[in-house]
Amino acid sequence: MLIVGIGGTTRPGSSSEKALRYALALAEAQGAEVELFDGASINLPMYAPESPLRAEGAQRLIGALQRAQGVILSTPCYHGSVSGLLKNALDYTEDMCQDAEPYLDGRAVGLIVCGHGWQSTGVVLSAFRSIVHALRGWPTPMGVAINTLVDHFDEKGVGMSEQSERQMAIMVGQVIEFARLRALLASINTSGVAATSI
Repeated sequence: MLIVGIGGTTRPGSSSEKALRYALALAEAQGAEVELFDGASINLPMYAPESPLRAEGAQRLIGALQRAQGVILSTPCYHGSVSGLLKNALDYTEDMCQDAEPYLDGRAVGLIVCGHGWQSTGVVLSAFRSIVHALRGWPTPMGVAINTLVDHFDEKGVGMSEQSERQMAIMVGQVIEFARLRALLASINTSGVAATSI
């Protein structure tokens, strides 16, 4: 099982990057293979749908998403929405529009937002869910909102509040569980057993 993490900022070690690294470590501890696309690796050219040319980083991102059974996205709160950096990276999923499972279809998507205060994190988490819905992904019931005025932590989660740790564990668990259930359903369908039997 591959879980792809995308997020962070152009500043190495940002809160959103550290939170994403922590979430991927939790997924890895549950047996998942993980692949990280941090701020530096999603600092891509603006998505240009009229051009077939793609930077190597964009090709690698799309290839990973096509193989992924689950996705975890992490963003700073920028002026009431997700960062332009992350939104541009997600715009590249348009290259997956003709896939058997287009965009983020069939994948559980865990969401993390980091911001200064609860108002911004709540607003951005709601916007984030709308973006994932538009990409046909399945946002997990648990989304993680981290108030960086309260939480000061490293990428191993040291310093993270108990509430954020608990939310992170639930969210990652939901991504893993959904991916496993989808894999089980696919194996049943390919073995010729009716899906209604599960």
